[in-house]
Amino acid sequence: MLEHISITLAAGEWFVLLGPNGCGKSTLLDCVVSRLIPSGGEILIAGHSLRQAPFEAKRQLGYGCAPDVLPALLTARQCLEVHAAAKGQSVIGDDLLILADELRFTPYFDAFVDTLSLGTRQKLAVLLALVGEPKLIVLDEAFNGLDPASALILKRHLRTRVERRGGALLLATHSLDIVEHYADRAAVLIDGKLKHVWPKDELQRLRTAHGDFEAALAEAIGGPGG
Repeated sequence: MLEHISITLAAGEWFVLLGPNGCGKSTLLDCVVSRLIPSGGEILIAGHSLRQAPFEAKRQLGYGCAPDVLPALLTARQCLEVHAAAKGQSVIGDDLLILADELRFTPYFDAFVDTLSLGTRQKLAVLLALVGEPKLIVLDEAFNGLDPASALILKRHLRTRVERRGGALLLATHSLDIVEHYADRAAVLIDGKLKHVWPKDELQRLRTAHGDFEAALAEAIGGPGG
């Protein structure tokens, strides 16, 4: 159960959500993308209420679903075309085609989803999340299953994308290297509650004042059992 969660993401911001398994990260993201309906509170995406104006809100949302829920009987190209149509686009954007090529995904465009490996489906899930220039990109453990080269390409693309295009990225992950090298802000979720939020200046101090960034994060939230 989530309690008293309040997060505001600014344009151009990469926000990382940390926490142990079962702490509520995926539940929170499911509420943000309307897979779950919260019992209270309000979710706004680019100024549109997800409760009162769901169509307008979802047009501004890009969600990278879990690879195992992608439609098995569609090809990757068909998945992208369906998402593009839902965002009012007649074609897949050139920027996505370039990213797909950088990720070595292009040869799989006409393969059926159920024939793709986990890492290849993970790439497709992220590409789908980026269709239509969303103002809010939501990703849950998006780098699982990716080879190191693809993971680096994707991290750099996302960092550049939010900086240059003004969207915001909400990423749930266990990877502290993303917090250390890419995040603008980060938060840790424990038992459905935000235990600590690191603003940008605090993260920068941790990066420069400590040799062991992981230990610095643990100290900032009170250490084990704190």
